[in-house]
Amino acid sequence: MRPVIVDAARTPFGRRAGWLDTVHAVELLGHAQRGVLARTGLDPDLVEQVIGGCVTPLAEQFGNVTRTAWMHAGLPSLTGATTIDAQCGTAAQATALLAGQIAMGAVDVGMACGVEMMSHVPLTYKVGTGLGTPRPASWSIDSPDQYTGADRIAANRGLTRTDLDAYGLRSQQRAAAAWDTHRFDAQIVPVTVVDEDGGSRVVTRDQGLRETSMEALARLAPVKEGGLHTAGTSSQVSDGASAALLMAEDRARELGHRPRARIVGQAVVGGDTTYLLDGPIAAAERVLSRTGLSIADIDHFEVNEAFASVPMSFARVHGVPEELLNPLGGAIALGHPAGATGIRLIATAIEELERRDAQLAMVAICASAATTCLVLERL
Repeated sequence: MRPVIVDAARTPFGRRAGWLDTVHAVELLGHAQRGVLARTGLDPDLVEQVIGGCVTPLAEQFGNVTRTAWMHAGLPSLTGATTIDAQCGTAAQATALLAGQIAMGAVDVGMACGVEMMSHVPLTYKVGTGLGTPRPASWSIDSPDQYTGADRIAANRGLTRTDLDAYGLRSQQRAAAAWDTHRFDAQIVPVTVVDEDGGSRVVTRDQGLRETSMEALARLAPVKEGGLHTAGTSSQVSDGASAALLMAEDRARELGHRPRARIVGQAVVGGDTTYLLDGPIAAAERVLSRTGLSIADIDHFEVNEAFASVPMSFARVHGVPEELLNPLGGAIALGHPAGATGIRLIATAIEELERRDAQLAMVAICASAATTCLVLERL
């Protein structure tokens, strides 16, 4: 059976301790799950499996947060639920895994999703325990932290602090222009939150956008002493959730749903331990080889802006036209709730293909051990 994406949506992304801070992770993910069902009018009883992602399954995100959110949202208990951690590509990997289950005939209707409340459960909760702790005497893994890896990528590609700052400014400007022209509206599931006065407000927009300039960015101190990346050229600590509805194509049409896209090819690779986050380059090469496509065939690129050097390195190596790379900005401006970002990128890619009447998009998300890349075809 051919798996298709019927819809993909997300909550707005909030800053650390910002607009979404009063929402529990389970509530936020359940809101995204219910939101996609409401947008499509699908009977929840038809959803056979939900695969969700969370990079730091601790505290309020502990355990099978996908199942907890589904049940808390009052959705059918018969639906199976699985939670995975594939680092920053988690939601995209959840989507690919679900598509694989549909392709093998195990599922007709399913949902992929992801959440990260980084205000409540920082990634440092997991990092702070120490990789592999307690470590065996034979421990031999040597891997840099993400900031060191990102700076190494920049140095390796000859990217200067000014180059990175210019990219950070570009992300903010493009994201602001996209919001001003309503290009994110269609993917947003609004969230009602408690405000500072005990009342309520509806959040409909990402909180991370900032008015800035090259002069302001130049004044920011590097995150690492002697480094190149700053808070202005790194993805933001964010809160958010996302969800996508997938079906077997025949089943979708039987139920009256128009398929929007399908996954043409997908790959997951580990990152070089020296540079850590440069994996999208190799992942893209693998996907292109498998599909017989070339970079010139791709109409739109979403390369996650974990750090400015990551999409810049990708574009330099693969010769990606500047206007096709993250044309609506990215995680530097919009935020990066790690478990949810993958579907945010997928939703943006699908909508841009539809808006431009284009055919193929590539989504790539760096991670130290699970870099994810996939190609989407608009249907």
